[in-house]
Amino acid sequence: MEKRFREGDFIETKQGLIFDVKGLIHPPHKVVAFVRYYPSKTGDRRGRKYLYKKVYSLFRRYEWLKENFPEYLVYDPVFDEVLCEVPTGHVKRHYMPVEVLKRLRKAEKLDGLESIILEMASLLKNSAHIPWNAIGASGSVMAGLHTASSDIDLVVYGSENCWKVYSAIKSLFEKPSCPLKPYSKEDLKRLFYFRSKDTAVSFKNFVKTESRKVLQGKFWGRDYFIRFVKDFSEISEKYGDICYKNSGYAKIEAVVVDDAESIFTPCTYKIDKVKVIEGPKLQPIEEIVSFRGRFCEQAKYGEKVVAQGKIEHVIDCRSRREHFRLLVGNKPSDYMILKG
Repeated sequence: MEKRFREGDFIETKQGLIFDVKGLIHPPHKVVAFVRYYPSKTGDRRGRKYLYKKVYSLFRRYEWLKENFPEYLVYDPVFDEVLCEVPTGHVKRHYMPVEVLKRLRKAEKLDGLESIILEMASLLKNSAHIPWNAIGASGSVMAGLHTASSDIDLVVYGSENCWKVYSAIKSLFEKPSCPLKPYSKEDLKRLFYFRSKDTAVSFKNFVKTESRKVLQGKFWGRDYFIRFVKDFSEISEKYGDICYKNSGYAKIEAVVVDDAESIFTPCTYKIDKVKVIEGPKLQPIEEIVSFRGRFCEQAKYGEKVVAQGKIEHVIDCRSRREHFRLLVGNKPSDYMILKG
């Protein structure tokens, strides 16, 4: 049975490149993943063998691969776009968040970040009453490339476990003595400055959505982000079952009629009363989707939104059902904000 890869995992290639895995659906013998760290003599992070540099923006990740390892950029006919795809034969090491957290729990000595990650994971695990195999530590700590100021990145697996943790965080926010806190206005200003290079929205619109999120915030004063990912058993779609055809770029207004998938990565918002403001007038546009965690919790049931992104023609090869969706997060010009 072929090894399975999912959102939150890292893979390391034989050249020493470290990629973060996107989504749960991958082509046969390949992994959809974006380069995150690369060996460099001038790197500021020390790995087991090399010094590493981190690539931040999505655009820069594509550009770096284009300049250095273009063989990993391939046109994918199912997704109808150029993606970063790593052949499984090139994977030297597979980092999995649950295994990393297991290692931290067994370790006799932890550094500052490792200690605080374990403390936060324990708090969520105990507060939500989920098993240890449902939570993991992602991000730079997985590959031992973290710094003293690195963020806390956690992953929770399985819909039921995710909703339990979501509810637990809301309750913990209400406790003044709890070190888990939502972002303050000053935190949001800092986050806006960091994201503004990659997302085109005003500070006012940014605060409207970001200020009410629970999947991001502070733990003992350190930034955290939690990714909610479905279990493999919850995903029936296999690569090629559904084809996604690029149908242009558009700006739409719509009403969210189902936000049940809004906390997961990838996230989905079912929409109705769609009005195409700019771009091809295609119907029916039934959903807004993103593979980026920053678009989780972006809108709730009944809210009106304005969104801009790529229109995809979704063709289910099993049922022959067809519809359109708006994909946000691939370009800096993509956004999804509350209307009014």
